[in-house]
Amino acid sequence: MSNDETIAQSVLFPDLCPKPLVATFTEDDTSSDGGAVLLKAADRRLGLLDALAATVRDGRDADRTRHTGRDLLAQRIFAIALGYPDGNDAARLADDPLHKLLLDRDPIDGRALASQPTISRFEHTATPRSLLRLGHALTDTVIARHRRRHRRAKRITLDIDVTADPTHGAQQLTFFNGVYGSWCYLPLVAFLTFDDEPRQYLVAAILRPGNAPTTTGVRGLLKRLLPKLWVAFPRAGLRVRLDGGFASPETFELLETAGVEYVVAMAKNRVLTALAEPLLQQVRAPAVTTGTTTTTYGEAGYQAKTWRHPRRVIIKAEVVCLARREPRDNPRFLITNLRQAPRWIDTQVYAARGDSENRLKELHHDLAFGRTSWTRFHANQLRVLLTAAADVLLQELQIRAARTRFARAQVSTLRLALLKIGVRVVRSVRRLVLHLPRAHPAADVWRTLAWRLGAVAR
Repeated sequence: MSNDETIAQSVLFPDLCPKPLVATFTEDDTSSDGGAVLLKAADRRLGLLDALAATVRDGRDADRTRHTGRDLLAQRIFAIALGYPDGNDAARLADDPLHKLLLDRDPIDGRALASQPTISRFEHTATPRSLLRLGHALTDTVIARHRRRHRRAKRITLDIDVTADPTHGAQQLTFFNGVYGSWCYLPLVAFLTFDDEPRQYLVAAILRPGNAPTTTGVRGLLKRLLPKLWVAFPRAGLRVRLDGGFASPETFELLETAGVEYVVAMAKNRVLTALAEPLLQQVRAPAVTTGTTTTTYGEAGYQAKTWRHPRRVIIKAEVVCLARREPRDNPRFLITNLRQAPRWIDTQVYAARGDSENRLKELHHDLAFGRTSWTRFHANQLRVLLTAAADVLLQELQIRAARTRFARAQVSTLRLALLKIGVRVVRSVRRLVLHLPRAHPAADVWRTLAWRLGAVAR
């Protein structure tokens, strides 16, 4: 290395500290992702990458192929989990010793990881059939994992939600959506909750065009997930919670034919507003007198014109009082086949659905769920599935973090505390050693998760 190159890698702070401070990027066999072996250990327990790779039909000439389909899947999923969602990051990570170790390559002398062009070509091979196989493999892996955790689960709750994925290019099937005020896709994401656990777990993700009606794909997703859940949990009751946009006669009939419990929000209309009016009259005066939001509940039988029979509607009659504003009526409606009291159904059953908003925020903000920048729609669907797979790996870390101070930590916190750790990799004839910083503030939790994922103390 020339002197000019050495100087170019160094910076000097002449008066920042008591002595001149030099910073230089010259240390070999090091990585900033030293904790990432936890992800590899998590996958070893889940079998996720093997399940996904088994669906890949690699038609390339094996004699001229340097990176297998499994390698390319693993490289992308691990990178997304570690905060590198863009395929362009591959160029900067190709020789990172930890990223090579994650793919079972020698961290020191192993061949470099796939380049960005190779990653791009791979993602553009996605077809509807290959995407369907990948989606099934992801779902089956998640369900099998939770079956091992909850063999005696009494109730499983399935939440399906839609989220906006703004687009900023010439992607196929992106359309302007007036509800969200942008050109976008509208992915559909499904989550599972077991018994009274507060956390929801991602189980499926489907990309949809930006002009898709909310109900598009919901019945197909239910037909895919419900049979798998029945087989895995034959003694558990199934409950489905849906937002107001999913309320359609076809959805209700599917749920009733399947024999599952459901609570589905319903958008207000003239008939429902009339049913809520007597209840609103009861709470308007107390709300004005106290200046606080006041709520009461009721129920009625309701049959829309397109329905074959009446269904139970839960009415939440609420008058909202905010400082320096006039009181405002805020009636809400839930269609359900549950028989419990209206207040209990709203506050104890449907309100818990709000956790899906936290999971969607994690997907968007921490895992770049919206990095659907390819022109081809199917390539973007593959990216959605790769992101979902990365989330499943991180969910495993969240599960293993139970009874530690990171038990309720979100993805960004787990990544920063347990994965983004500076490391120096040393290789000897007999073993590899990861030299992690003694002063790392979460070293105790990292060791706990390592033990829970199969490591042994020494």
